[in-house]
Order: sequence, then structure tokens, then C-alpha cells
Amino acid sequence: MRLAVFTKNLTNPAYGAARLGAERAAAVFGAEVLHFVPQKGDDPEEQSALVERALALSPRPDAFVFSPVHASKVDPAVRKIAAAGIPMVGFVNPIDAAPMAGYVSSDDHQLALAIARYLFRHLRGRGRVLVVTGPEESYTSLERLRGFRDAAREVPDIVLAGQVAGDYVREVARERSRQWLQANAAPDAVLVANDIMAIGVLDALDAAGQAAAVVGVNAIPQAIDAIAQGRMLATADFNAMQMAYLATECAARHLLGEGIPERIELPVRIVDAGNCAQWDRPYAERPVITLEEFRRQT
Repeated sequence: MRLAVFTKNLTNPAYGAARLGAERAAAVFGAEVLHFVPQKGDDPEEQSALVERALALSPRPDAFVFSPVHASKVDPAVRKIAAAGIPMVGFVNPIDAAPMAGYVSSDDHQLALAIARYLFRHLRGRGRVLVVTGPEESYTSLERLRGFRDAAREVPDIVLAGQVAGDYVREVARERSRQWLQANAAPDAVLVANDIMAIGVLDALDAAGQAAAVVGVNAIPQAIDAIAQGRMLATADFNAMQMAYLATECAARHLLGEGIPERIELPVRIVDAGNCAQWDRPYAERPVITLEEFRRQT
């Protein structure tokens, strides 16, 4: 059994965890994992070319476990997979260009809404907040930005004082946050669309000699460390390793002729100083739940 696993980039630790999750699930079934990752992160042309490369293999992969880098720009490549008669299980971002055997994700809007509400409660309903987004056309970033804005509309004295795009890259978030901090009054807090950017924001705040309540999304080890040290307030657990584990398990079970869910949505979990010890371990040591366990919990 050969499984082609497509993740978005090499820069976001969450996708390194996703690749590990796929390997952990594949090992249960004795399946071979072939990883396909754009060297230029989140690049639709490169991901499409990687699909062509996977389809040209002999033998071809038996199934694709696929996280598209863009909501529509890889659709032609997705349709080629379907035309080849190879089943697909999507994860992280929805895929509409062709039928999926299954799909695994979290609700990005609900994650963002939850972490923003947590932050606004911490601020006691008043404060100036900088928002740091991912790439402008990223599905996850757009949904998280929508959640941030919806939460802010619930609290009249919360002011979204600015917005910068950190592109889901620590260095980009650090530099653009640095520029914003130089040009504007210090914010009370920063809402960040993912954790690796949140670490970049902390870098920028430290360099500016400023402090603010920073929250993110992902629960990557660097963020857990920052929460434990009191440098970062909280994060929402967007568990890409668990998503990829379940997506890979679903792909394997589908190939074995077993029924799998059309859609799996992981619950929203907020990680802060009170519970971060549960996440304070390397990805390889973090627990995952199997499809059977997920079914028992829901």
C-alpha cells in the first residue's frame, strides 16, 4: 500500500507534525508513505507539479492524502488525481474540485472565535489589538481572520488597531510586526493566526522593549514553551498531526474496503498556562486517537 501525502510547506512546524502523523498511521497498516512538499511554501504551481510527479510514478500511489495549498489554484491537479481513479482523503483545507473519500479538519472560524474570546476576556473587554494574518489567499487564514473579526464585534471596547500579514512564517511576522510597532502606539494584545508567527511577534515585541498579551493557533512546541514561560498567553490546538493521522488511517481503511466517515471535525481546545503541561512534549510523544477512538468519543 503506497500513500502519497501532500503537505503545504517545510517552514510551519504544524506540517512537520502532519507528516509525522501520517507516518505513525501508515506504520499501523504497513503502508509506505511518499511525502510531497513544495520547497517554496504554499506554492500552487509547485504543488501541482508534485501531483504530476506522483502520478508519473510506477507503480502509482494507491491513495492520496492531500492538503491543498490554495482554495482553487490546485483544482486542475486534483481533478487529474480523480481522473486517474485514485481515491483521495483531504485534510486541513476543504477540497471541492473532485470527490473525496473522506475529509479531516478543524473549524478554523470556531478556533479563531474561541481564542479571540479568550483573549478579550483576559483584557476585560477593553484594549487595542494588533492582528497578524497568514497569506492573503490562505483558506485557514481567511477563516481565522473572520473569526477574529466576529469576536471583536461582540465587544464594543475592543479595537482592532492594525493588521499585518505574517505569511505563516516566523521571520516575516517578526519583520512586519517590528515595522508596525515602530509606526504605531504599543498594542495591548496581538491576535495571531498561527503559532510560528506568534513566536515572530514575541521576537519583535522583545526587540522593541514592549509587552503585550499574545495568542496564536496550532499548539506547536515553541508556543507551549512560551506559554509555560509566561511569554505567550494561550493558543488554540489546531492539531495537524492528528488530522493527518486520521486522514491517513481513513485512506488505508478505504483501500481495505472498509467504510470511513465523509467528514471528521476535531473539537476546539484552548491551551493556556493552566493546562499546557498536557501538550509539553515533542510531537513524536504526543498522543493520537485512532478512528475507532474518535467514533467512540463522538
